[in-house]
Formats: sequence, structure tokens, C-alpha cells
Amino acid sequence: MGSCNVPYMSVLLLCFFIGSFFVPQCLSIGDDANQTAFLLVNASEALGRPIPETLFGIFFEEINHAGAGGLWAELVSNRGFEAGGPNIPSNIDPWSIIGNESSSLTLSTDDSSCFERNKVALRMEVLCDTEGTNICPAGGVGVYNPGFWGMNIEKGKKYNVVLYVRSSGAINVSVSLTGPNGLETLATHDITASASQVSNWTKMEVLLEANATNPNARLQLTTTRKGVIWFDQVSAMPNDTYKGHGFRSELAEMLADLKPKFIRFPGGCFVQGGRLKNAFRWKSTIGPWEERPGHFGDVWMYWTDDGLGYFEFLQLTEDLGALPVWVFNIGISLNDQVSTSNIRPFVQEALDSIEFARGDPNSTWGSMRAAIGHPEPFDLRHFALGNEDCGNKNYQGNYLKFYDAIKKAYPDIKIITTCDRFSQKLDHADLYDYHVYKSAKDMFSMAHQFDLASRDGPKAFVSEYAVNGKTAGKGNILAALAEAAFLIGIEQNSDAVSMASYAPLFVNDNDRRCNCL
Repeated sequence: MGSCNVPYMSVLLLCFFIGSFFVPQCLSIGDDANQTAFLLVNASEALGRPIPETLFGIFFEEINHAGAGGLWAELVSNRGFEAGGPNIPSNIDPWSIIGNESSSLTLSTDDSSCFERNKVALRMEVLCDTEGTNICPAGGVGVYNPGFWGMNIEKGKKYNVVLYVRSSGAINVSVSLTGPNGLETLATHDITASASQVSNWTKMEVLLEANATNPNARLQLTTTRKGVIWFDQVSAMPNDTYKGHGFRSELAEMLADLKPKFIRFPGGCFVQGGRLKNAFRWKSTIGPWEERPGHFGDVWMYWTDDGLGYFEFLQLTEDLGALPVWVFNIGISLNDQVSTSNIRPFVQEALDSIEFARGDPNSTWGSMRAAIGHPEPFDLRHFALGNEDCGNKNYQGNYLKFYDAIKKAYPDIKIITTCDRFSQKLDHADLYDYHVYKSAKDMFSMAHQFDLASRDGPKAFVSEYAVNGKTAGKGNILAALAEAAFLIGIEQNSDAVSMASYAPLFVNDNDRRCNCL
């Protein structure tokens, strides 16, 4: 790593005019005079400050459906029917029925899946047939999944559909991508199998090529054959994900254009959880996607199947040429916590996570990474202990247990505390995490936040900043200027601030949880 010397530009803005926003503040000569902006720049070499190579990066949190229904390319929502948790009957939303539930078919869930960590499966009993007194409708009966507020299916593109099937008899199931009402067929493929072929759980894979474009499409599983069919782990992914690693190409390319030097992940409050039982647990997010149990993010209140897990985050940082900044739960959620005397298992989880990222392919956890297909270690250099936890009664004690263990095993890793140096003296930290969410007016004043910050000891990591509230909306010039002013202050004080990233990264308009610009 290195740094470059960039002169500090002392800027005096005498007047500016943008659209019709600031007319009263502008200086003009006569009513018809052209508006003039004067910019004085002091580019003296003496005022230059070193800017860290890592100064600007990005922060990803599973909020606003940024991953599930966003950057992660999985099209099916609740693919394993687990959104209600391990208990049955489970919540199968947004899966819905095709046909008349009283006369055509019945749906239920049971715990018959072949996957030990997610036992819930969908049981579909088809009551109609191709002959007799109860004839199935021409299009068949079954279930459909609209994805995350509609699947964006594009003409000419291919989609990989994977599903696990079991049946008490022979099956003939149509796997289709259709328009939102099921009347327009964009792509379809029939799966036929004898009773002996599907008497046990069987993995089926089809490749569908769309013959038309529809941004509101859905996936359908239909049949006209009477009998009982079980479905589980139904996935649909575009064939052309970013570098073949499961990320939506157009969104990942936008991130690549930002040229981030680091990615902080996976949160945020998502790391903490409202309760520890719903916190992000990395070991449940690695390995085959079918075996990941998923979890309910009880801070932002939606289910994620954890297809976007620890390994995928590490892969994304590598694909973008960025450093990973791994945020780890230190036994504290928003509503419960682990005492320092009992924190050792959490510390071991942290050490295991580092070994997974950096360990030799022959090590316990490094071998698991290698088995996934990545024998080379990832370049993990930064480890953030907690998120906004400093005021918690167990934070200091827990933090020191993590700090000592990690530094002993990996002395080169830079450890980030959530306690900021504005409120207390900091020991045992390489960086301190600083979050700022303000109105546009207050964000302008934050440009001077680090002017008097100490240049000795831990540097600042401004991992979350944004104009929020009424002055943010869905984006406006005032909020953008306020954030730009704040960033100018960070550049001016780049000897006191090492890293900075905006939050949140993505917002799905259908589930806007954060009123930030």
C-alpha cells in the first residue's frame, strides 16, 4: 500500500448559481447580467497532505433489499420455503397458487426436505387430471413465484433454473417464465420423470432462454397430472452474472466504475440483529447454497436465504480489486448480549473466519475455502469489532478479548473499534469507526469535524455518512452539495482520516428502509 501527495485546495466560493436554486445569493450587475462564479484556489505544495490509498471505498449492508432482490442475482424469493423459520406450517410468501385450491390442488409445508439445515419443503397435492370428472385447466395448476416485486426477464438471455423434486408417482411439470398474469409465456421446459426416478429427492436443472422481455415476470411450476409432488430449493439465476460469481452484472459494473479501494460488509445493524439469534452468522452462509438455512433480518424485517454469504462478499472484493473490511458481531445485538466471561466461543468464531479468508489450503477453515474453489487466500487486512456498540456495558470487555486473540494470531490485521476518539481516549485500536447522518444544513458544518482531531494514535474510519431525513428525499442538489462539502473536509484532514464510505449502497424502491440520499 502507498499514498500520493495531493495539494490541499483552499477554496473560496464567492458566488454560484445552479438552476434556479440560489438566485438571491448571487452577485450580479444589472438584471440581465450573466451570473459569474469566482473560485480562488491555493494549490501551494506547502499545503499538501498525504491522501491514503484506501481513503474512499463502499459499504454494503443487507438493507433496502440491497442484496436479496438487488446485487445478488437470485430471482426467486424464499426459494427454500423457509421464510417462516423451521416450524411448520411455514410462511411460503411470495409463492402463490395457480388454480382453485378447493378443487384443483392443495398446498402445505412439511419437514421432509433432504437438507438437514432447512427441512421445510412444499407439498403440492394435485386433485385434477387430464381425464375423468375433474379435468385440470389447459395451462395446468401449480405455484408461481414473482421474485422480488417482479423478475426482470430479458429477451435472448438465458436463465438457470434448479429445483429439487420428489413425488409419489410419475411427474410432468412445466417450468416456465411468464408475464405477471401467467398468460404470456417467455420461456418454458417440461420435466418428465417416472415414479422410480423421483421417489427420492432429485435435483433437476433446466436452462431457459427468454423469447421476449418483461420486467414484471414470474416463475411457474405447473402440471396437469394428478398426484402429490414435493418441491424444495427452487432457484432461478441469470446465466451472465458478473464474472460468473452470482452478482447482477449491471449493478456490479456500477460498483466497478466507482473503483472502490475497500468494501465494508455485511453491515451495519444487519450484523448485530435485533436479537442475537437473528444476527449474521458467517458459518451458516458458506458451502452449497441449498444447505444454507438463511435467517430473518429482524432489524430491517425481511428474510434472506444467505445466498450472498461470507465467501461471496470476499469474492466480490477480489472481483472489484478492493480490500475487504469484515464487520463482526462481538456478542452484542440491539436487545441482548453475551457477557465477557462467556464470550470465548464468539472469539473463536472470529478467528475461524480469518482462517477461512486467509488460512493455508491445508488448514481447517482454509481447506473449506479451497473446497469451494478458491485455494488462494483473500487479502483480509481489516477487522471491525461490532457496530455502534461502544455504549453497551459489555463492549469494552468483549472488545479486549477479541483484540488480544486476533492480534496474537494475526498481528498485521488492523482492528477497528466502534468507540470514537472524540468521546474518549483510545487504546488497543488501529482505527476508530465514525458514523454521521445529518440534515443537509448540519452536514455542511461537519466539513470541519476533523480539523482539530489528533494526528497521533488511531485514525478515523468514516464508514457511514449521508444526508438523511426530509432534506435527503430521493436525491437533490442541496444534499449532494452538503455531502461533497463533508468529503472536502475529509480530504483536507486525510492525515486524520484513513477511510470513508457512504451508506447505504443500494436501495430497492419497493422496500426503502433508510431515508438517505
